[in-house]
Amino acid sequence: MTETETETAGHARTVAAPADTTRDELDAVVAAARRAFAITVASTAAERASWLRAAADALDAARDELVPIADEETHLGAARLNGEVARTTAQLRLFADAILEGSYLEATIDHPDGTTIPPRPDLRRMLRPLGPVAVFGASNFPFAFSVAGGDTASALAAGCPVIVKGHPAHARLSARTADVVAGALVAAGAPDGIFGHVTGHETGVALVQHPEVRAVGFTGSLAGGRALFDLAQQRPDPIPFYGELSAVNPVLITPAAIDARADDLAAGLAGSFTLGVGQFCTNPGVVLAPAGAGFGERVRAAVDGASAGPATMLTEGIAAAFASGVAGLAARDDVEVVASDPTAQQVGTGSPVVLRTTTAAVIADPGALFHECFGPSTLIVEYTDVADALAAVRAVGGSLTATVHAQPGDELAPIVEVLSEVAGRVLFSGWPTGVAVSWAQQHGGPWPSTTSIHTSVGVSALRRFLRPIAFQDAPHAALPPELRDGNPRAIPRRVDGVLVLPGDARADADATAAGARAGHAPAAG
Repeated sequence: MTETETETAGHARTVAAPADTTRDELDAVVAAARRAFAITVASTAAERASWLRAAADALDAARDELVPIADEETHLGAARLNGEVARTTAQLRLFADAILEGSYLEATIDHPDGTTIPPRPDLRRMLRPLGPVAVFGASNFPFAFSVAGGDTASALAAGCPVIVKGHPAHARLSARTADVVAGALVAAGAPDGIFGHVTGHETGVALVQHPEVRAVGFTGSLAGGRALFDLAQQRPDPIPFYGELSAVNPVLITPAAIDARADDLAAGLAGSFTLGVGQFCTNPGVVLAPAGAGFGERVRAAVDGASAGPATMLTEGIAAAFASGVAGLAARDDVEVVASDPTAQQVGTGSPVVLRTTTAAVIADPGALFHECFGPSTLIVEYTDVADALAAVRAVGGSLTATVHAQPGDELAPIVEVLSEVAGRVLFSGWPTGVAVSWAQQHGGPWPSTTSIHTSVGVSALRRFLRPIAFQDAPHAALPPELRDGNPRAIPRRVDGVLVLPGDARADADATAAGARAGHAPAAG
């Protein structure tokens, strides 16, 4: 067990890396989560919003303690980590606002209609939480995609207790963050057991297989994620596994864009693929550029002008995997090294690498050439025309993002069609590193980038931890408040096919009258 001391509020606090959780301890954590679910499933949006905001406030208050621990374990730097804390707490508050607004429930009411074929009964549908959720923290975002990150925030907002499996790359930070979050939740009135933290590889395996766990959120490697995904599907009762795994995030630059702004594009690419030592899931790992334009050399000049040399990566294991990956690519006869020596990476660090190949080569062997090298590298794929480039993009497979840099007058329709097929987010004249947390965000794409059609960032991430339930001809008192006549929760609802917003008095009156005709009395609240 290792320890570190951080100064907080004028005194030193010793933070120890926790020992692996035993099976008995895991069972106790999951049992507590299951007991908590009996309370969270019936909780109001206002209650859960207050819990989320309390967690956000506590993390902001603990920032000066948490950031030094994070920097010591991840080497990401205080500026980046302080920004990540701000993103994490803003995300918690966004989910609080979203559940108060209420549209995430998809509340829908169809009153009886004897004229339809077959006759329609009274049907009322909404979403309800799944139950305890396991969350696997990511290595590269120790706050925003870890203990209190997007998976945790969206699951708690949905009404699901969370058990986080801490990441060994920042074990001490995970343990201390978990203490802060758990204490804040309970102090705000959340039930005991709503938030747990466990550690250890075998514990993670057992967590996915635990019969009381109803869903899993994961951000990590393709190999690790696929292994856990298979375990989730092989259970006697398979459960959803929401994994973000691997992406090369192709970028297509048109000839007109190269002619107009080649140096700016080279500088932008250099800044994007080296950001955070290339340890972003949206790193632009494949760039399609016109053959003969010398774009690779421009990127090399931009890297040389900006690079401060080798930078420490998250872990020695990640650095070794990066070095092995780029060295393997560089050893191929159909790949040219444009910048840096892939075989000279120093232990524990990453230096920017630029490689170059052709569309013919990647179409012949996409599995090898489009394999993600997690770190500061990019592969420039030279094409003869846009149709040639699009054929290569189709061979990429699923990615989180796909980007086009074009000029006015370029024909975008065929490009957008192909990029939309392979990616969850299509960017125009930008770079994919950086993912805004918002209502419209989509962070997820076709396999192997993710294991589902859902986003793991933004308000729609809530949908992963909810399931539909319909009530047919239910007595009014048996209905959840969100589905009762009179709309006592004041949320957006679709009534007899018409979207009704809170405050639409005429629509509410019409819905109440229809409910009365169906034998319901309006609710008092």
